[in-house]
Amino acid sequence: MAAVDIDVPVDTEPQIHNPEDMDRQAEGFKEQGNAFYSKKEYSEAFNYYTKAIDVSPKNASYYGNRAATLMMLCRFREALEDSQQAVRLDDCFMKGHLREGKCHLLLGNAMAANRCFQKVLELEPSNKEAEQENKTAGTLLEYERMADFGFEKRDFRKVVYCMDRALAVASACHRFKILKAECLALLGRYPEAQSVASDILRMDSTNADALYVRGLCLYYEDCIDKAVQFFVQALRMAPDHEKARLACRNAKALKAKKEEGNQAFKNCNYEAAYQLYTEALTIDPNNIKTNAKLYCNRATAGAKLKKLNQAIDDCTSAIKLDDTYIKAYLRRAQCYMNTEQYEEAVRDYEKVYQTEKTSDHKHLLKTAQLELKKSKRKDYYKVLGVSKNATEDEIKKAYRKRALMHHPDRHSAATPEVQKEEEKKFKEVGEAFTVLSDPKKKMRYDSGHDLEDEGSCDGGDFDANNIFRAFFGGHGGGGGGYSFDSSPDSGPGNFFFQFG
Repeated sequence: MAAVDIDVPVDTEPQIHNPEDMDRQAEGFKEQGNAFYSKKEYSEAFNYYTKAIDVSPKNASYYGNRAATLMMLCRFREALEDSQQAVRLDDCFMKGHLREGKCHLLLGNAMAANRCFQKVLELEPSNKEAEQENKTAGTLLEYERMADFGFEKRDFRKVVYCMDRALAVASACHRFKILKAECLALLGRYPEAQSVASDILRMDSTNADALYVRGLCLYYEDCIDKAVQFFVQALRMAPDHEKARLACRNAKALKAKKEEGNQAFKNCNYEAAYQLYTEALTIDPNNIKTNAKLYCNRATAGAKLKKLNQAIDDCTSAIKLDDTYIKAYLRRAQCYMNTEQYEEAVRDYEKVYQTEKTSDHKHLLKTAQLELKKSKRKDYYKVLGVSKNATEDEIKKAYRKRALMHHPDRHSAATPEVQKEEEKKFKEVGEAFTVLSDPKKKMRYDSGHDLEDEGSCDGGDFDANNIFRAFFGGHGGGGGGYSFDSSPDSGPGNFFFQFG
């Protein structure tokens, strides 16, 4: 019969059953671990301390040594477990209590750390290290208290400050990191918040708090669909996570209300859109980016409804939330143009053009600057009381009405001050008619040219009475030859005139 080769596992370590020999073997492993520890080869040290524990699992110092090694490897939770096991085996093991306290401190549990350091001081009242660590634990508790108060008062910068100081002590505390990241998100510092959350998720992909913060950043950056995915994942890991549940509900409600408003606007139902955007703005005051868009959307609907002042206010609110929001500047500038607030419009268009130097933005700026220049001249359309699109007949009718209203003869019985004011208005009416009734002059005036600078309407060759006589076909010297009813009961339109 053929022989069969059988591979049999061979133990690398000899099997020892004598207790004294086992103790010697464990001590040998410990000494080897110590040698690697002193050379800062912590992974090898860990392996030998583990071998020592396997041989002699009731020896507190082995757990203490392995705890020290795990701390050097930044495996603080495992180090805490070994420290706790060490003091369970030997309650008088001072180094074990000290290491346990340090682990609690690094993990952010200041109360537990305080108890451990107090135990050390009971065993060794003059232990300076325990005294100092105990003070540090007290400082950590104070930073926690200040952070809780700051969060309650929505002073998120204060919370970030406190958590930075706390993390200088408790560098492995995920709770502090999450609180800092959440406040960074609430402050709009999304890249920093995402970085903190991502670091935690690299170590623990199931951390519900970190998943929540990632979702919060996306939510506040108006990436609502992706945000909801993270909130749902956080709730899957921790079904009772109240913040994730609330954020998920707000995200869904905000998206639905905004889309409903957009659809109403597309359907030209501007009143409904305005109301829906208003309702959406009440859902989550913390969502700065989405609320900025909602204010701008409501301004657009308001402009359609001729609520121009409210539209300007909404654009201003959007810009306060996001001072880089070009669309809000453009919308506000247009509203300023429509309300003839040209200086404000120029300022907004300048801001836009400095940010995005496009030909369209340059054209808008030039147009606003032209309107501003034109606004600083006499507004002949306002003088006659007509729109800028008035026809030739409308201009003539307006001149007839205003010229008769302000003619000096009609106010001959008035006080000298009133006579002087009406004479000035009479002259302005004639001046306006001279320009707006002449197609060439009107075109130059509408193009922004200052006709007074060009001598087209200077006082040297302009006489309002001549314009009046030419228009009404009158004759005679001065402004006479006409009779006006200037009785107290006559209004601006209730008068007659006759040629002499």
